[in-house]
Amino acid sequence: MESQKIIDRPLYNSRIIDSYIRLIKQKYSHVNISELLEYAGMKEYQVADQAHWFTQEQINRFYEKLVQVTGNTAIAREAGLYAASPDAIGAMRQYILGLVGASNAFELLSKATENFTRSSRYESRKLSSNRVEVIVTPLEEGLEKSFQCENRIGFFEAIVTIFNKKENGGHRLPEVQHPECMFKGGKVCRYVITWEKSLSVMLKRLLGVVTVALVILNLVLLLTNQWSELKFIFPVSIFIVLILVIAADKSENSELKKSLNNTRDSNEKLIEQIDINYSNAQMTNEVGQVLGECTKTEDILASVTRIMEKRLSYDRGIILLANRDRTRLEMKAGYGYAPDRVESFNQLSFSLNEQESKGVFVNSFREQRPFLINDLKDIEGQLSPRSLNIARELDSKSFICCPIVCEETSIGILAVDNVKTKKPLVQSDINLLMGVASVIAISIRNCELVEARLRQFHSVLHILAASIDARDSLTAGHSEKVTEYALAICNELDLPSEYCEVIRVASLLHDYGKIGVPDTILKKPGRLTREEYEVVKTHVDKTSEILSQINFEGIYRDVPEIVSAHHEKIDGSGYPRGIRGDAIPLGSRIISVADYFEAVTSKRHYRDPMPVHEAFDLLRQESVSHLEGRIVEALIAWYTRSAPAGPLDEELSRKTGGGLFVTPL
Repeated sequence: MESQKIIDRPLYNSRIIDSYIRLIKQKYSHVNISELLEYAGMKEYQVADQAHWFTQEQINRFYEKLVQVTGNTAIAREAGLYAASPDAIGAMRQYILGLVGASNAFELLSKATENFTRSSRYESRKLSSNRVEVIVTPLEEGLEKSFQCENRIGFFEAIVTIFNKKENGGHRLPEVQHPECMFKGGKVCRYVITWEKSLSVMLKRLLGVVTVALVILNLVLLLTNQWSELKFIFPVSIFIVLILVIAADKSENSELKKSLNNTRDSNEKLIEQIDINYSNAQMTNEVGQVLGECTKTEDILASVTRIMEKRLSYDRGIILLANRDRTRLEMKAGYGYAPDRVESFNQLSFSLNEQESKGVFVNSFREQRPFLINDLKDIEGQLSPRSLNIARELDSKSFICCPIVCEETSIGILAVDNVKTKKPLVQSDINLLMGVASVIAISIRNCELVEARLRQFHSVLHILAASIDARDSLTAGHSEKVTEYALAICNELDLPSEYCEVIRVASLLHDYGKIGVPDTILKKPGRLTREEYEVVKTHVDKTSEILSQINFEGIYRDVPEIVSAHHEKIDGSGYPRGIRGDAIPLGSRIISVADYFEAVTSKRHYRDPMPVHEAFDLLRQESVSHLEGRIVEALIAWYTRSAPAGPLDEELSRKTGGGLFVTPL
């Protein structure tokens, strides 16, 4: 049971599998990597993620399938040695290159291997300048497999090979002895690695031997009084020693320079990766900030594409979402495309309900997995002629498409491609874009929830407003009309959309307190008495009292205050508090004008509707002391421009040459 738990534990870093994948792409191009990873229960973006770890079971299945499709039973050792190849610009090679010499690399092996494997413990011991012993102790007996021992041997060969290159670019493989193996009855795997001594070491050893020999020779000549020979031998000895010293120093400096260059290259790649990670982190942060502020899907998509264009090194990007019926994918946002290309995309229909559709976008959507294509020729056989023509028309060199998945349901596709940039797309790009796609999915879902709540909220508001207006057939629709006029004023004044939404809600609810006013007063056919008018005025306080029990949050928190002041007047003669001027909220002043105009232009029990041109005159008169002039003029300007012509004010229309539209809405 315990063994089963360990085998299911994440023990091997993805960088090990990454070395295999690089080798496969280089030497076994016929192998279908996607099928290989799928068989092993791995994902391409997991392999690209250097923080991901795989289980022993996954490693076993990966190797089993790999031997089957390549026919190479020694591929584990080959993959270990491949870490030394210039084509393997992976984490292992970068790490080793950062060390000065093979001997130092083996000394730090115990620490280094902790970053790659948790299945065993590595211990190294230096036997000489060119010989080390490495002992590998498994975490549990029987956990590892024999192919992993072969992979280690290849990796040890790679460590030496990276530093011991011949001048012609060839390799000098070290001798790896394996006197004890856990797969052949041993308790541990013990390796003794021996490699050729470096030129500087050999020259230093030669220098020591030659120096001692020459010193002895010169002493013998001195003690035997052979002055003539000494005069010749001594300067020659000095010359030989100097030559060897210079040669040894030059060789050592050359090797040190090579190691420093390796360190520099490793650091440059590390800095480059840090820059990429920083830019990606900045992008993720910006996306998070922007999406937290967006409540509409179109705003989310526009913001994401704008940030991607700014932060990422892809030439083009596009987001497609499934339509409401989930029958096709439609372009919603993008960047980097010429206008004619955008038009082409808008005319395209990526069908989701036709079984013969097999484009990359459709497959990614259906299968919920990303695709990375660095050469269109690789997938020509998988595309329909139409999809292939589309890709060629777009002139894509390489591209990635990732599914946008929310709650296990695909809702769209995020795709990027390169046209000018020669840098190939890699697995880490998928990892990044899958992260972006998941954020998009969550944000879209949140927007849908917010929009659903808003629709519910708005429907409740309309029902509340209608329930008051419906008490009297003559006032039916009053709140809706006031809302329409108030929003028109907001637009004329170019107020922010959020404030317009606040005004819309406040306008719908501005008279809700009339629910507490008796019908005998509301429907009275004649003018109200002073006492009755005082009762009507109480509807403002009643409205405030009712709205105070509703938890208005965010942008709606000012609704109760705006509603409570819509009967206040500029000169302070209004009610209920008698405030004046700018002390009256702007929203209240807007609703006041809209309410006044709707009231005088509508029929009431005690009078007929006032003609619009007279209402305009009355509004302007009231703007002297009761209403705000610029708000009055905003309403008149909108109504003049927007209302259809009708019979009520033909006289005014004639006076203004038909330039004023006068029929009440």
